[in-house]
Amino acid sequence: MGLRFSSQPSESAPKYGLGELPESCVAEIMTYMNPPEICKLATLNRAFRGASSADFVWESKLPSNYSVLLRRIFHDFPSHLGKRGIYARLCRLNSLDDGTKKVWLDRSTGKLCLCVSAKGLSITGIDDRRYWNHIPTEESRFNSVAYLQQIWWFEVDGDVEFPFPAGRYSIFYRIHLGRASKRFGRRVCNTEHVHGWDVKPVRFQLWTSDGQYVTSQCFLNGPGKWAFYHAGDFVVENGNVSTKVKFSMTQIDCTHTKGGLCLDSVLIYPSEFRKVKAFLNSS
Repeated sequence: MGLRFSSQPSESAPKYGLGELPESCVAEIMTYMNPPEICKLATLNRAFRGASSADFVWESKLPSNYSVLLRRIFHDFPSHLGKRGIYARLCRLNSLDDGTKKVWLDRSTGKLCLCVSAKGLSITGIDDRRYWNHIPTEESRFNSVAYLQQIWWFEVDGDVEFPFPAGRYSIFYRIHLGRASKRFGRRVCNTEHVHGWDVKPVRFQLWTSDGQYVTSQCFLNGPGKWAFYHAGDFVVENGNVSTKVKFSMTQIDCTHTKGGLCLDSVLIYPSEFRKVKAFLNSS
């Protein structure tokens, strides 16, 4: 006797596709994904689209103190928005304090970032046009920067009081040596007034309301391009209360003048970004 094989199966095997996955199961899987991945999967079919709107999916992506953030950032936040809508709204560049500050969540990680414009900082001599001018530019998210022509005493101070989510944060000054502009559609940089920054280093300091203190110093260099100078890091333990951070950048050696500097802003970003992506190059 021999074995006989039929080319036709006796019973047809059931066929399953992604559309047959329970929506609740898909939603559980999405809690392990980052927001861009969730949004891509939402385009597959109705089940994935429905799962991508589940509140518990997006609550897992929001900062743990998001309710505190909503009260601080928005005066009258819409109550009908679900957690996905809240996440999307927090990812926008939200303005604070008459537009001198912007705060947002990084779309990929849900981590909070904050930026203070030059107009939101205390700058020695800013009201004297012999030293400083505010000039318009497309190279700033605030559409203007403070330009220093020449000064003896350079000091830029700032402070922020905000309910940062728990974590470690880094502070950077965004600086440009030389004055950039456009000529015949091309970017050009005037370095005529750049001087004094290679004689003595500038000093950075930061203080927090819970007693943290950091100081460092470095020379400014690289005319013609934006650079980010690290002022220091601080740690937030409790995101449900506001942390006050004060920071300064000084060069007060009066043996020489310094000038030709554009000051755009101060950025406060999660320190982990320095390791996982080159966020400064696009800020």
